[in-house]
Amino acid sequence: MGHREDLLEGAKRCLLAKGFVRTTARDIVKESGTNLASIGYHYGSKDALLAQAYVALVEGMSDAFEGGGTADDTEPGSLERFERVWSNIIGTMKEPGSVWRLSMEVLALGDRLPEVRDHLALAQREAGRGLVPLLVGGREEDVSDETAETLGVFYVTLMTGLIAQWTFDPRTAPDAERLTAGLRRVIEAATRT
Repeated sequence: MGHREDLLEGAKRCLLAKGFVRTTARDIVKESGTNLASIGYHYGSKDALLAQAYVALVEGMSDAFEGGGTADDTEPGSLERFERVWSNIIGTMKEPGSVWRLSMEVLALGDRLPEVRDHLALAQREAGRGLVPLLVGGREEDVSDETAETLGVFYVTLMTGLIAQWTFDPRTAPDAERLTAGLRRVIEAATRT
């Protein structure tokens, strides 16, 4: 591994241990075995490196979202698929040291982390593009911009709300069954003649 990769791995470990605000450039250098100049050379700034490390951590969750392929045994776009995928996603929120608490830190302190916030705002669109095929089938590369901007945004908004609820009070946060029951009621109300 080169310095770029070492920095990214070190930044991931620092984020999970300390979060965005408490992680210093020196922490990353110590954790990665590199030097301070490498951060600027490879990433431009500590905040840009931390943002990329966070995105890499989230991208690493995609296997957990699929639950080892268990979502694949349900009909794409079905309520069963919706429940299975959200059950898998919620499972990642229950884990100790969940990466999702970092999302709440950015939401709460976004004005103190403008470079991180701006980088992650761009990554949200792609997050929605990645959630669409997971829930309704197909391939990520085939998701149109219009679908990413509507259905993808809907899924990202749902996920952000779930992250907030699971971070704030896991005892009362909804599970996948309650989410699916709520969606069922929305569908019923929207399709009444």
